[in-house]
Amino acid sequence: MNYFWALLLGILQGLTEFLPVSSSGHLAIAQSIIPNFKQPGVLFDVTLHLATTFAVVIYFRKKLKTILFSNRKYFGFLIVGTIPAALFGVLFSDILERMFLNVAAVAWQLLLTGIMCILIDKFREKKNDLSLKNSFLIGISQALAIIPGISRSASTIFTGSFLGINKKKAAEYSFLLSIPAILGANILQYIKYGDSFQIEVVNYLAGFIAALIFGYLSIRVVLTTLHKKQFKYFGIYCIILGISVLLFV
Repeated sequence: MNYFWALLLGILQGLTEFLPVSSSGHLAIAQSIIPNFKQPGVLFDVTLHLATTFAVVIYFRKKLKTILFSNRKYFGFLIVGTIPAALFGVLFSDILERMFLNVAAVAWQLLLTGIMCILIDKFREKKNDLSLKNSFLIGISQALAIIPGISRSASTIFTGSFLGINKKKAAEYSFLLSIPAILGANILQYIKYGDSFQIEVVNYLAGFIAALIFGYLSIRVVLTTLHKKQFKYFGIYCIILGISVLLFV
């Protein structure tokens, strides 16, 4: 991997991480096309995800400060919601790494993501709030989204909306819930493959910065889209992409 591809993949990660189109699926497809692309495990991928996690921290810095210092209840919801992804990631890390190489499987998961996006617009707004039960159920959907091709934002917002939680609140919880999950994924990958990071530090840094900038911008797009009921367009895109990959890649 050279500097150009690292930068391009960083931009791709930033643009797609919070849009309901599966950034991991897009990375897997793009990497299958790049000549001689290699990475130890999914170390480069989780580094890009770390960058978009920084974007979440920057964008929601005021809310995070409130949660940490005066909203212990919400902090508890985040802990409960993190448990499924933590267990799933630890128990099935080797299997999940191999799934990033199966582009056909990614395509099928994109079709599933597309269906979820279309259904999100159809859920009516209700006034249900987060609870320990709802947090855990949304956490399960986040755990399943570790599978490349299933969008984390689509699956968590879909679950939250299905449970009657306001879409904006569901989206905010989805973004904040990603922080501990992605930090955990980074810890696992750097424990296993951290020595390889030093070899390509410049490329990793280029991808990181690009993902951070474009990730911050994509958060704004998602929150705006929720109000306009335009998730169906992302759904159509995912279905077209999934079918195209199955036919031509």
